[in-house]
Amino acid sequence: MGKGKLQKWADNKTFSNVYEPDIKGIVGGGSVNKGVWAERAFGNDHPITLELGCGKGEYTVALARRHPERNFIGIDIKGHRFWRGAKTAHDDGLKNVAFLRTRIEFVQNFFTAGEISEIWLTFSDPQPKDEKGTKRITSAIFLERYRGFMRPGGLVHVKSDSPLLYERSHEDWLAAGFEIEESSQDIYGDLVHRVEPDFAELLNVKTFYEKMWLEQGRKIHYLRTHV
Repeated sequence: MGKGKLQKWADNKTFSNVYEPDIKGIVGGGSVNKGVWAERAFGNDHPITLELGCGKGEYTVALARRHPERNFIGIDIKGHRFWRGAKTAHDDGLKNVAFLRTRIEFVQNFFTAGEISEIWLTFSDPQPKDEKGTKRITSAIFLERYRGFMRPGGLVHVKSDSPLLYERSHEDWLAAGFEIEESSQDIYGDLVHRVEPDFAELLNVKTFYEKMWLEQGRKIHYLRTHV
């Protein structure tokens, strides 16, 4: 195990914006801040947006900078990855950012009905062998799970470099009765030119890996629905 990971894990324990509950306890139904995230983590009653599978937390931090009137929680199982976002938010004094370490399949343990207003799924694993959608976190199965803790009409955004994830999610949502409010197979060649400037600005946030994929000539896809 690299010293870098050990140091980042140690740093995370010192950041007030990082929550790392015991994984075994979560599997058994444990939780943290359920129903009181806005109050306890942020000290306000602002709407909460989640980024599930947040990686380095770049999108979470970027959204928080642009929307100080909202709260943002990045969620990932790999704390050494979101260390970067947590440290940036900590060092820059961003009070509307938090990070939670857990597996996405247990995300419903942490939030109560109506607690979350919006979800971003950024560059999720397409899970090519997952025909039924039990592992792909953009599937209708997971949307139903998210619905359990989102406000009525809450938005779910998907941003991906994977044509497979885009196509399967698109088909899956329609088959399950979810309305596709917006879709594009090429965000930067299409979508950013036909949406409101404020939303185009959010779409234009590019993570480290996204920039690499764009340099390789990949198209970035987008889907949005409400639950």
